Amino acid sequence: MDVRIHSVFLPHDDPDAALAFYRDTLGFEVRGDVGYGGMRWITVGPPGRPGTSIVLYPPAGNPGVTDDERRTIAEMMAKGTYAMITLAAEDLDGLFERLRAGGAEVVQEPVEQPYGVRDCAFRDPAGNMIRVNELR
Repeated sequence: MDVRIHSVFLPHDDPDAALAFYRDTLGFEVRGDVGYGGMRWITVGPPGRPGTSIVLYPPAGNPGVTDDERRTIAEMMAKGTYAMITLAAEDLDGLFERLRAGGAEVVQEPVEQPYGVRDCAFRDPAGNMIRVNELR
């Protein structure tokens, strides 16, 4: 059986800031930018890897979420505790410096973890935690 991760969803509350971060700072390519009802869904992904994408979505666009849940989601996003993704890079230090220079909120500088991974962490403009593991 061949099962792959095709896409993951991360919320955004400012599509222009999300687009600038993922395209201009992180270096992902834009694969889709769809608007509907005043909202935007932006699909981005690493160049050369068309089978893996991140869909940046407006949390208000989910019809199954109540108003109370939307408020909770907005509060958690503001604190940076709602969503997380882990990426991987061969040049962790180079990517970290590019992200810092691009204004990303640094959560953790590159460090060797006691569980055998060297990684760093930062937040995107919506507060989503992004960890980056060093490929070895």
